[in-house]
Amino acid sequence: MKSFGKFAVLAVVVASFLAGGIALADHHAVKVAKKDGVGSYLTDIKGMTLYNFKKDTPGKSACEGGCLANWPLYFVESVAAKDGLDAKNFGTITRADGKKQTTYKGMPLYFFIGDKAPGDTNGQGVKDMWSVVNP
Repeated sequence: MKSFGKFAVLAVVVASFLAGGIALADHHAVKVAKKDGVGSYLTDIKGMTLYNFKKDTPGKSACEGGCLANWPLYFVESVAAKDGLDAKNFGTITRADGKKQTTYKGMPLYFFIGDKAPGDTNGQGVKDMWSVVNP
C-alpha cells in the first residue's frame, strides 16, 4: 500500500509540472486573428498585433533608436505556434544593439505603441513601411 501512495504523490507532482509547462507554452503563443480590411494576421497571446518593417531584411532589423520607441520589438524564448502555424517558421536574431528579437520566416517582429487594445491594427500601412504579419 505504501508503494501506491508514493506513486500517487509522484503522479500528482508530474501532472502539476506538465500543467505548468502547458501554461508557460500558452504564455508564449502566437495566434492568428482576422479582421475585415486587413485579413489574417499574427498576434501575441494577448491578441496584440505583430508587425513587419519593410526596411528589414531576413535575419536583420533596421529599426533602431527612435524607431524602437514607437515599434517595440517582440521577443519570447520559444514560440508556441497556434491556429495551424508552424513553430519552425519562428526564430530568434540578436540585433546590433545586443537584444534578442523573435522572427517569423526570418523577418523581425514588432508591436506598435498606437495599438492600445487586442485586435487594434493601427500600425497597418504606417508610412507605407509597416504591415501586419500575414501567416
